[in-house]
Parts: sequence; structure tokens; C-alpha cells
Amino acid sequence: MDSSRTPILDGPQHNHHPPHSHQNVVVMRHGDRLDNFEPLWMSTAPRPWDPPLYKAGVERAFCTGRKLRTQLGFPIQRVFVSPFVRCIQTAAEVVSALCAVEDDPTRMTSEGVSIDPSKIKVSIECGLCEMLNREAIRPQAIPKDGIWEINISEVEAMLPAGTVDHTVEPLYKELPQWEETVLGARNRYAEVIQALADKYPSENLLLVTHGEGVGVAVSAFLDATVYEVDYCAYTHSRRSISFGENKSFTAGDFEVLTCPGTTGIGFLPLNSTNG
Repeated sequence: MDSSRTPILDGPQHNHHPPHSHQNVVVMRHGDRLDNFEPLWMSTAPRPWDPPLYKAGVERAFCTGRKLRTQLGFPIQRVFVSPFVRCIQTAAEVVSALCAVEDDPTRMTSEGVSIDPSKIKVSIECGLCEMLNREAIRPQAIPKDGIWEINISEVEAMLPAGTVDHTVEPLYKELPQWEETVLGARNRYAEVIQALADKYPSENLLLVTHGEGVGVAVSAFLDATVYEVDYCAYTHSRRSISFGENKSFTAGDFEVLTCPGTTGIGFLPLNSTNG
């Protein structure tokens, strides 16, 4: 069912809209996390619940960014990213690949890559963070003092220079409370994906988040069971948009265009056996 909304739109780019268009939203998981390859890292890490990427994860993220650039068929204009370090590093590689001035297929990471930062704006969104529960956080990694602290300025500094949009008001200004339920986290992901799309209806979005969030990006818009989400797996959804007066718009339902197994997500549409 189509829905009409009048959102608060940020920036002058929303002053002139085509009367009819489509909005694309890509939701992606971070790359390979270090603690899955170096288990001893956690024993000495000051923040064991927030591991960085493994070297292979950095390369996977950059190469996935190049794949998005060459295969999506539309430009990504705005990126939102979980504040966890592995997601920030993933976004940095993907954005560098998307904004690269020259596409050199021999490069495996963003090191030495010249970018045009005007192509994409990036913002941190705490609503895209990892599930804050024991299903996602290993028991030995839970902070003993109960403090889940992330310095937003520090993680913003890890993103490509000139790409951070400081004017964006986040949906979640801080991490959710520990300990949220799995259902509560899934509802959070679904609400954040929808809210970000509604806030920027004239832009194509990339959301860099965690495995559960990518699964929700499929199941929230498609009656399906998600059983696998690989590192840097991503799903692509699209909806029709019609703009009216006074910044209002009418939006169709999101349609999941990703096919099972093609981008690292394994899922089974529940109506697949009904003809």
C-alpha cells in the first residue's frame, strides 16, 4: 500500500524534485572482524566488544565498494553507518571505492586512492549498531563497568576526509540500552531503515550495519526467512517516489530486488512454494 508522508528534509538538494522517480536503499554488513581470526586480541583489547576489521575484511570491503560502483546501475548519494569500528572501517573502504577519481582494478584497499568527496555524504547512526544483547556480544567482551562508550568524533575521523556530513541529526544520538531483546533489536533496525529512507526520499542510500540488520532489511520488506549473511553481504531494495507540493511525497512499498545467494545473503521466500 502506498503511503503519503511530509518529512523534515535536510539540505537544499530537496528543493527541486522530479515528479516521479525511484529510491534505492542498499543495506550492507561489515567486513571480516579481527577477533574471529585472532582470538587472543580480545584478552588485551581495551574495548573487546568493538573489534576492528581483519586485513582480509578491509580488502573485502574495498572490493565490494568497487562492485557497488560498477554493478548497481545507480549512484549512492548518502551513507549511514553503525558507530562500531568494523562498520566505520568498512564504510571508509566502500566510500573510497565509490568516490575514487580513477577506478584501478589492481587496487585492493583505499590506500593511496584519490577520491572526490563531493560525491557522497556520510553520517554515523547509532540506530544501526550491533544488537546489544548476549546473542551478539560475547560474554567475555561485555564491559564489566556496564559502560558502552563510543567517541563519535574519533570514529568520524576514520572516514574519508571531506565526506562526513555534520549537519545531519541522528535518529539515535547514543547506543540503545543494554540488554535489548532480539525482537527489540530487529524492530529497531526496521524502524531506522524506514525512517532514514523517509528522511531522504530523493537520495539513494547505503546503510552499513551488522548481520542482523542486513537480515531485517530483507525480512522487513519480503516474507522470507534469512539464514545466512556473509561479511560484506548486501541487499538492494527499491520503491517508487512521487513528489508533491510543500516537500510532501508519496512512496510505494519497498521491493527487495536481491536474489537469494547472489550478494552473500541466503534467504528463503516463504511463499516460494505457492506457485
